[in-house]
Amino acid sequence: MTSPVIHFARLARWGITLARRRALVGIETDPNAPTTVTRLAKLARWATFTSKRGEPDYAGAFKAIGPAAIKLGQSLATRPDLVGEEAARNLLSLQDALPPVGFDEIRRSMEAAFDQPLENLFAEIDPNPVGAASIAQVHRGVTTDGRRVAIKVLRPGIREKFARDIQTYEWAAAHVEAMGGEALRLRPRLTIANFKRWTNSELDLRREAASASELAEEVKGIGGYRIPEIDWDRTNGRVMTIEWVDGIKISKRDELIAKGHDLNAIAERLVISFLTQAISAGFFHADMHQGNLFVEDDGTIVAIDFGIMGRIDRRARQWLAEILYGLTTGDYQRVAEIHFEAQYVPSYHSVGEFATALRAVGEPMRGKPVSELSVGQMLDGLFAITRDFDMQTQPHLLLLQKTMVMVEGIATQLNPDINMWDTAAPYVRSWIRDELGPEAAVAERIKEDADTLLRLPSLIRRIEERFPPKGGAPEPPPLPEIRLITERRERAGGSRLGYLIALGLGAGAMWGAFSMGWLG
Repeated sequence: MTSPVIHFARLARWGITLARRRALVGIETDPNAPTTVTRLAKLARWATFTSKRGEPDYAGAFKAIGPAAIKLGQSLATRPDLVGEEAARNLLSLQDALPPVGFDEIRRSMEAAFDQPLENLFAEIDPNPVGAASIAQVHRGVTTDGRRVAIKVLRPGIREKFARDIQTYEWAAAHVEAMGGEALRLRPRLTIANFKRWTNSELDLRREAASASELAEEVKGIGGYRIPEIDWDRTNGRVMTIEWVDGIKISKRDELIAKGHDLNAIAERLVISFLTQAISAGFFHADMHQGNLFVEDDGTIVAIDFGIMGRIDRRARQWLAEILYGLTTGDYQRVAEIHFEAQYVPSYHSVGEFATALRAVGEPMRGKPVSELSVGQMLDGLFAITRDFDMQTQPHLLLLQKTMVMVEGIATQLNPDINMWDTAAPYVRSWIRDELGPEAAVAERIKEDADTLLRLPSLIRRIEERFPPKGGAPEPPPLPEIRLITERRERAGGSRLGYLIALGLGAGAMWGAFSMGWLG
């Protein structure tokens, strides 16, 4: 087990790195940050002789901190609504412009993973990668049977580096949450638990391949949207081989126009494909940034990179569909009721007051194209509502929200006049009719009654054991036991001054991550 001294050292080093690049300046003016953290952010800036003026270099700070921080930066690069356009642009370099590992080292890693020479599997591999990111890099290749493929290979030693840093994230999150107040509402420990689960999935390329395979089955019925085929014979935990995609990156608008593509149709298809994944299948690609989407000659959108996936159970999908439909139609009362039914908002609040608060945010959006709306202002309003009504952070909804913002951003670049609500409403209305209409209700009731009878013995045992019912959010995963420094000091009877100074320096950096959504 890593000692507190090591955690202190890491957090202090990260805090100093952030301060030197002005990445902690925003915390100094954050009204929700604890006073002690705000003061320590100032202290870190003063200690590094850093001026408050000038542009923050988030990308440089995350690169200097390490791979796990780079993944946080990649996530933040897709959230200009939270950090602003300039910060998001600064972080874009973290997505696919990192220095690659030399091919000799990659070859040794691949041969060790397959336990055989590469020539037995591939007729050709380009030693120059087509992309290099924080976790893996991708090489173009040809299999021994002549198929063109993309070969994704983990960076050597990356699993160990992530495990080390995430241990410190968990330790710091436990101490930040112990501060109470806004830190407790943001649920940093649960946020880190989900971050750990997602990154562990990314660090096992067999799981990424399985996610791609599952998503391919779910989107078969979506016209003009597909997932490349996995080569399972050339895939393992450290190497994934997938069909090579010939197409234009969806971000290259001019090239798409030159090729004769209908950008409006592509934008609508992207929105509908995301809604189909999230609402109909309950399993969605949660990293749909511009570098992971291509358009083929016939207009088909092809997605790649399935390390981060989102999953929503059926009941939560029904709530989500009703919330979206209620917002598009202005039925804020129903949207508020769903939040209470899902137990997202505590029952001691007023449904009517929550509906009025939703109206204040929703009405300015309705009937306008995205180009006339400020997504950042809208989200600020929604976050203020959740804070006012004591709604705890829901990590599964944050992942969905993050993806929705990404999809909206890409759709807007393709068609600046697109109205997300108008595009989504027909699909959501149809899904609600099919899933929540009279026929569906009768069929669902019959199925539920039959299932209940079959589960009756188990249900009785659960009642006897006073098993608590689930709310709208999935049951949180077990969290690691973290021994707080305060507990150590209380038992030892010693001074807490050293604890407060060291913890505060690290907590300043962690608070910035939590409050700005880096870990959500």
